[in-house]
Amino acid sequence: MDTLHIIVLALVQGLTEFLPVSSSAHLILVPYLTGWPDQGLAFDVAVHVGTLVAVVIYFRKEISRMFFAWLGSTNGKHTEDSKLAWAVLIGTVPAGLAGLLFEEMISAHLRTTLVIAGTTILFGMLLWYADQSGERQRNEYSLSWKDILVIGCAQAVALIPGTSRSGITITAGLMLGLTAPAAARFSFLLSIPVIMLAGGMETLRYLEVANLGDINDLVYGAIISAFSAYLCIHFFLKLLERTGMTPFVIYRLLLGVVLLYLA
Repeated sequence: MDTLHIIVLALVQGLTEFLPVSSSAHLILVPYLTGWPDQGLAFDVAVHVGTLVAVVIYFRKEISRMFFAWLGSTNGKHTEDSKLAWAVLIGTVPAGLAGLLFEEMISAHLRTTLVIAGTTILFGMLLWYADQSGERQRNEYSLSWKDILVIGCAQAVALIPGTSRSGITITAGLMLGLTAPAAARFSFLLSIPVIMLAGGMETLRYLEVANLGDINDLVYGAIISAFSAYLCIHFFLKLLERTGMTPFVIYRLLLGVVLLYLA
């Protein structure tokens, strides 16, 4: 892989993993526009590791509090942080089960440009509706078990290409009355076990046949992905307080139209 190839793909992964704009849509668009060959599984795993490192570093203080509070909760000592830790774990279950049950079917039948274009537009409009309707005054610590399951099931829907994992979980959070920053923070925390599980499964499944290629490419890709993802999380959370979701909705609609043209 040449340097430009590494930089562009790592930036695409780092930015689209956490923005509500559909990473799968971009992974179709980039090769179409550039004519680049498939980068291979090893590179995909490396850049996913980069985004995982970014979100863990960004929320390191929250994760530390949640972890030790969760340990305390096993002895019956519950706090807001322990409840949030349990919320992340329980909210991961629907996506994990859906992945085990439906991943092969989805990979075989739904990874088409037309499907991704449709879901990019459909869930973009749903994000706009959630952003414009209702009063949003709750934070992530106020989530009930019912709320957690709703957001967890929404995350499972994100297995359909074009949906956007962050986009659909933020949409669900907004519909449940969370503020936009609170919905985004919970979405990002919820991404940690999902990225770990997905990356682990891919690594185990293809470990014996994956072509690792040049290890330097993987390291550079992971670093660039981690750096861009960290900046994305930081500025996205700040931007939400001023603009809401409208810019991302507009972008999704335009991207969906482009993909429909390509289909």
